[in-house]
Amino acid sequence: MSRIGRAPVFFEGGVQVSVTPANEVVVKGGKASMTIPLKKQIKAKVEGNQVVLSRENDEPTTRALHGLARALIQNAVTGVSRGWSRELTLNGVGYRAAVSGKNLELNLGYSHPIKYAIPEGVEVKVDKNTTVIVSGADRSKVGQVAAKIRSFRPPEPYLGKGVKYAEEHIRRKAGKSAGK
Repeated sequence: MSRIGRAPVFFEGGVQVSVTPANEVVVKGGKASMTIPLKKQIKAKVEGNQVVLSRENDEPTTRALHGLARALIQNAVTGVSRGWSRELTLNGVGYRAAVSGKNLELNLGYSHPIKYAIPEGVEVKVDKNTTVIVSGADRSKVGQVAAKIRSFRPPEPYLGKGVKYAEEHIRRKAGKSAGK
């Protein structure tokens, strides 16, 4: 059995989990509601305050789907109860960010500001003009939005300028040595 898939997903009282006849797991909580579709080889059962997954055979792809389904359900339970967030830092002279309505406006040293439309289900906050916090219930959507914002100006290794994750460490390179 899959080591990850074998472990049940526990949820607290503020979260409601149900399994539909179409083999989908519906997770509802204080922050949002999410639906996780399961493949036909994986079956989910709600027992008390936990979700138990089982699979119908031991083929390698089915075993992989077993662990994947469990991880997706766990991420949904965590997302609707506590939420997910990523923090990005802008390093560089004149680099700043601002939220105006449903758009994130970034000044990253280009000749024009970058306007990024914030997708539904994701919240973006800016602290001190140089820290962008992306948060939401869907872990994959939060990560995708953070990666997109980082892609506008990835950090470079010589001066460390660019948009980086707060926990990311940039390996710095030495510049050209002047003469011999």
